[in-house]
Amino acid sequence: MESRAYLKYARISPRKVQIVLDLIRGKDAGTAMAILKNTPKSASEYLIKLLKSAIANAEHNHGMDVSKLYVSECFVCPGPTLKRIMPRAKGSADRILKRTSHVTIALKERA
Repeated sequence: MESRAYLKYARISPRKVQIVLDLIRGKDAGTAMAILKNTPKSASEYLIKLLKSAIANAEHNHGMDVSKLYVSECFVCPGPTLKRIMPRAKGSADRILKRTSHVTIALKERA
């Protein structure tokens, strides 16, 4: 059995999220939460909330034992990119790309 939680349209670049996801992949849920709380990256705030949601889904929807949960799968996909313009010299403009992310975390029980 597997419990999943999704975060869509997060206003953070997928590259920044991927760095933090690599730290928690395969770890126990409690260990993963401790790693996220002590990681000074902006993606950690989003992922703490998402991991709590995945744990709650596992406990309430599937009746899984919270102490046996581990992060079986976690990945990020790029969401839609917001295009903005920043004025530059001589009346020209540069395009600013504000990237978004779709993050998925899946938890399973250890046998």
